Amino acid sequence: MTVQDLQQRVDQYVPARGERRMPVIGISANRKEGLSCIAETYVRAVLDAGGAPVLIPVITDIQALSNIVDGLDGLVMSGGGDINPLFVNEEPIPRLQDVDPYRDEYDLLLLRLTANRQIPIMGICRGHQIMNVAFGGSIYQDIYAQNYGSLLKHSQSIPREYPSHSVTLAPGINRLRAIFGDAERIYVNSFHHQAVRTVAPGFRPTATAPDGLNEAMEDPEKTIFSVQWHPEAMAAHGDTRMKALFAYHVENARRFAQAKAIHQRIITIDSHTDTPMIFPGTFNIGKKEGGKVNLPFMEEGHIDAAFMVAYIPQGKRDEQGLAAATAYAIERLNEVKRQQTLHPDWMVIATTPAEIRAAKQAGKKAICLGVENGYALGKQLDRIRMFREMGVSYITLCHNGDNDICDSARGQGEWGGLSPFGREVVREMNRTGVMIDVSHAAESTFYDVLQTSETPIIASHSSARALCDHPRNLTDDQLKALAAQGGVAQICLYKGFINPEAEKASLSDAVRHIQHIVEIAGIDHVGIGSDFDGDGELRGCAATNELINITVRLLEAGYMEADLRKLWGGNLLRVMTEVQAYPTRMK
Repeated sequence: MTVQDLQQRVDQYVPARGERRMPVIGISANRKEGLSCIAETYVRAVLDAGGAPVLIPVITDIQALSNIVDGLDGLVMSGGGDINPLFVNEEPIPRLQDVDPYRDEYDLLLLRLTANRQIPIMGICRGHQIMNVAFGGSIYQDIYAQNYGSLLKHSQSIPREYPSHSVTLAPGINRLRAIFGDAERIYVNSFHHQAVRTVAPGFRPTATAPDGLNEAMEDPEKTIFSVQWHPEAMAAHGDTRMKALFAYHVENARRFAQAKAIHQRIITIDSHTDTPMIFPGTFNIGKKEGGKVNLPFMEEGHIDAAFMVAYIPQGKRDEQGLAAATAYAIERLNEVKRQQTLHPDWMVIATTPAEIRAAKQAGKKAICLGVENGYALGKQLDRIRMFREMGVSYITLCHNGDNDICDSARGQGEWGGLSPFGREVVREMNRTGVMIDVSHAAESTFYDVLQTSETPIIASHSSARALCDHPRNLTDDQLKALAAQGGVAQICLYKGFINPEAEKASLSDAVRHIQHIVEIAGIDHVGIGSDFDGDGELRGCAATNELINITVRLLEAGYMEADLRKLWGGNLLRVMTEVQAYPTRMK
């Protein structure tokens, strides 16, 4: 074969019409004698599974690694030598073998960058162990010196393509059970003397060797899993079960790539964040400085717009208290608006759907404004126009406690719904083009607002009461009434509104709430309002950079791009457009 023959093969290659793009699977490199290298069996296993394998060189330059990771759809953490115990604050024991602190640093940086972007990860042997360390677990430096049970021979000398012992799969629902079908025990190879000691918090063990050593683990909510054995060697030599393991990982990567591509094409909006509340004074959303919502997280989570609200706790309703509430709301809104002066090339304050779309087109993030608690209005209708002129797109009528506008879901039922002043507030919000937000409102208030408002309303961060019986959530009847009026309910990711057992609240629960509201109200009447930085946080979806996990899970459940376009912002933009057009129509 000549150079010309090879060049001709390339020049004549044309992808078939409709051919699926191969997901790009990064493989972490081993490091030997100054070389970044990997066994070809890793490459073959990924390629045979339908992935495009890419070897990631052993480097510790975060900027370079970050750029590499941005192009990945999945990651395989490969095997290799011992992990330096100093990284986990342990002193070395005599049986510790050769360590490479530079590779350890590389692996830990690579894992963090990949995990922050929610990219599917599969760990193998050392990769299993260092993933456990990275997520907070511990390892044995040497199982024979530190595990005093009766151990198998885990440091095998037979060829890697042959199994050397069995593992038992954990009962119940887990990835290995799904991949291997009804098998309770499978045969694997074994080439290690270090091993997982305690599984990382939040992870669950999914396979165990006959001697009790951990052989596999997974994150129950994210597409992150790992195995102690070397499936790539067995898969490359035809083992169908190990091939299925790689096929599963590549399919996860394909779905993640699909989610990223969809997010590039649609507008994605988080309708409620409390970020201004968690900083007592100035802040900078261009930095990752303690909150769950910032511009870097929006980049990582592929989110285009976020509503940042001035939240005002319900206080005394005397003249002093009302004045203080108004002043605080103004100060917080101005602090959010100041962010545009800090990051003019990265974000804009958007007040209309057109401005949100323009920001997306320009490659910028849109930050929208809201006021949470009509307490900030005092008893003056003209403050609605004042807030609108400041850029506020919606006002949440109340918070936890009745106010001069209405009854709260956590109040005493002072008015039996809207107060007389509250009815005027609703009409004035209609006249000024401000969306009416009924999250936190009592049911009586909800129905009064529906009856009074001439435009559709929103629940900026509320979930389904049928799945979690909390007064802050919406009943099925409320959801139907909201839909009939053209409104939208934005799913809230606050633990106590998602699962009756709050500490078990997870991404899976949030997906169930979305599916329930779609079933009851229809796909045109549901969205997402995280409540991040206001204690919104779920296992699997704890900050803005993790919101793309919702898309991944909905794709897995069969949702189409048209559905996701509506859910991620289309529905809210429809209501926003109608509300803002109302004052013009009435002239």
